Amino acid sequence: MLRKLQIEKLSFLKSRSGLRAIVVNTSWLFADRILRMGVGLIVGVWVARYLGVQQYGLFNYTIAFVALFNPFATLGLDNVVIRNIVRDSSNKEQVLGTTLWLKLSGGVGSAFLAIASIFVFHQNESLTIWLVVILSIAGIFQAFDTIDFWFQSQVQSKYTVVAKNTAFIIITLAKITLIKMQAPLIAFAWMTFAEIGLGAMGLVSIYKIKGYSLRLWRWSFPVAKELLKDSWPLILSGLTIMIYMKIDQIMLGQMIGNDAVGIYSAASRISEVWYFIPTAIVSSVSPAIFSAKQVSEALYYKRIKQLLRVMIIISIAIALPMSFLSESIIILLFGDGYAASSQILAIHIWSSFFVFMGVATSPWFITENLTHLSLSRTFIGAIINVILNLLLIPTYAGVGAAIATVISQAFATFFSHAFHRKTQKIFQLQIQSLLPF
Repeated sequence: MLRKLQIEKLSFLKSRSGLRAIVVNTSWLFADRILRMGVGLIVGVWVARYLGVQQYGLFNYTIAFVALFNPFATLGLDNVVIRNIVRDSSNKEQVLGTTLWLKLSGGVGSAFLAIASIFVFHQNESLTIWLVVILSIAGIFQAFDTIDFWFQSQVQSKYTVVAKNTAFIIITLAKITLIKMQAPLIAFAWMTFAEIGLGAMGLVSIYKIKGYSLRLWRWSFPVAKELLKDSWPLILSGLTIMIYMKIDQIMLGQMIGNDAVGIYSAASRISEVWYFIPTAIVSSVSPAIFSAKQVSEALYYKRIKQLLRVMIIISIAIALPMSFLSESIIILLFGDGYAASSQILAIHIWSSFFVFMGVATSPWFITENLTHLSLSRTFIGAIINVILNLLLIPTYAGVGAAIATVISQAFATFFSHAFHRKTQKIFQLQIQSLLPF
């Protein structure tokens, strides 16, 4: 009996310790998001005012262009690698070493595709080409995020936060210096390059300080084959999401011009700054939803409905005043040169309503093993977004792109659920959550 009590006490202490580690780890990640969102928005607005609509538009166009190829650099390995190490850390050197080489190869391939593509579309625009070259080569350094996977698997993300935020703060100060020096646009691209490079160096340094060695990492073809077998659907998912999120800026640049991208980017930056809220909330409440499934269906769906209602309330509380105050907000932050962004913001901000609702349904898709349908809805939303952009941008420019974003988000995260037998249950819950409004 005494032995049993000792085992139960030890188990309780371990669970408390594990919970404490999760809470601390989440706090570090949340602080990281707040710092980057807050400081990033302030300095980003400052950079936008300094560069002006045309150059700011060109910069955002090239960022979006390079981002389209980013899934080929990451290879969808992030969660797969973390999962494998958590399950069995005995061969972590092979898993981490193989991941590093895969991501380095993916980064080089992604940069090659981006540079080759920009030569096709903008062969006579040297500044655009150089911006894409710098930004795409910077992506190769993301291979060292493999070190971050190890810290995440050990619930020690604080080390990654320290490394990357040190680089972020240094580069933020450097950007302010560039503004004071009236530096050219290409200097800001080099700052992006430097931030990713410094972040990689910081990760390597902290990894060594903690007593680990990169020299122990080894390539393994069987491990590479296993990792890619699990990650290829995530590569497709990442590509779909990037098309979904970035295609509006690219199409605006191709069909209208860099000025239109600059005006649109100012509005979307304010609108999308809120997207970290649903992610933070859902990551916190998901365990309670998962455990409720084991207790009863009634409790399980009650908690999902409560989450949906909270998300709806928060998103409306954000979108409603932002719509009415859009002109004042844009002029206050970006200046009179971006006044045309106010109408775009008044529309684009309502995409957050559907983004919040979409993120709230993710625990249900995971619990019900329907993540493949989640990918399908994103893919359909991306297609709708492209079609609507083709129809609306020529006439309405950025306003048309904003309308396309809201409609495609609405279909992907809400209306599409009505057309599949397995997702009609979550569609009913979404309708019921809307009834008070």
